[in-house]
Amino acid sequence: MTNYDQLFQSAMIEIEKSDSVECIDKVRIKFFGKNGLINQELRQLINLEKDKKIENGKILNNFKNKFFDILQKKKSEIENEHTSREINKEFFDPSMPIRKESLQVATIHPITQTIEEVVSILGSMGLEFVEGPDVEDDFHNFTALNIPSNHPARQMHDTFYLENDCKKMNVLRTHTSPVQIRTLMTKQLPVRIFAPGRTYRCDSDMTHTPMFHQVEGLVVDKNINFANLKWFLNKFCQLFFKKDSLRLRFRPSFFPFTEPSAEVDINCGFKNKKLVLGEGDEWMEILGCGMVHPNVFKACNIKKEGYGAFAFGMGVERMAMLKYGMSDLRNFFDGDLGWLRHYGFNFLDQPDLNWD
Repeated sequence: MTNYDQLFQSAMIEIEKSDSVECIDKVRIKFFGKNGLINQELRQLINLEKDKKIENGKILNNFKNKFFDILQKKKSEIENEHTSREINKEFFDPSMPIRKESLQVATIHPITQTIEEVVSILGSMGLEFVEGPDVEDDFHNFTALNIPSNHPARQMHDTFYLENDCKKMNVLRTHTSPVQIRTLMTKQLPVRIFAPGRTYRCDSDMTHTPMFHQVEGLVVDKNINFANLKWFLNKFCQLFFKKDSLRLRFRPSFFPFTEPSAEVDINCGFKNKKLVLGEGDEWMEILGCGMVHPNVFKACNIKKEGYGAFAFGMGVERMAMLKYGMSDLRNFFDGDLGWLRHYGFNFLDQPDLNWD
């Protein structure tokens, strides 16, 4: 039997020595990232005999559960200590009267502004606004979207699970795609909808937060094909970024609920160390898309003879960051008044659509 003690001990020591959330994330990636040390050991199991494979696999999986349990506890301790320090440092007396000179004109939050822009554009392109619940069941969030039972998104360290009175595990939705399933199961074809809303995943760093916003789109109609999808996204991106020169690149990818699938990049360049969209030969990823997988229609009991369907999804915060030059995703939720006044929008600002 392979001796993993030294590797396990090293992981525990590094967790214990971590003194910031960033350090915790580095430890997680080192041992359980795509090329993490433990994941490398898991991949080596395929070379072992059956009995050793089972024995070593059990040891590694038990450690994996222990690792994430201790990691989460350490992360919570660090966050609680940070919160306590901030409270002590920034204490204020809520009973004090407001200083008149501190009053500022209210502004629209960048997320709200970006959602309004997306809603205005997609609505003008013929899609219907729909919404769904933040708390979803396994069927709508995973199974109906052709996400297999062993998919990483179903793991406890990626998804927030909730237990209801019937001891049934629900989740905080990990994407807004469940709204597509609810629409397909309740409406007659053809369907042309988009669904903005909050989504939740267990992650936090410069480019990830536990709660963020997505917009999903779904079009089901006669003879829909990939060329329609490309035209639609090209038009949307040019309108959203207000750049007729914007070019899109579709790269083959994989999503369980679409086939074929693609990730979409927009061209960009740098001028005086500043990112400029729609100019240059560099590429920046912005969204994912594809033709709806037949298994999705099968799960919804839909016979789609003669119909085609495409879907796409994008992160609202990412779109805002690219369009308005923001560098850290966490700033959206810090509540920093200085940041909000700088990046906020006037109530009179309206999305400017130009179809010419």
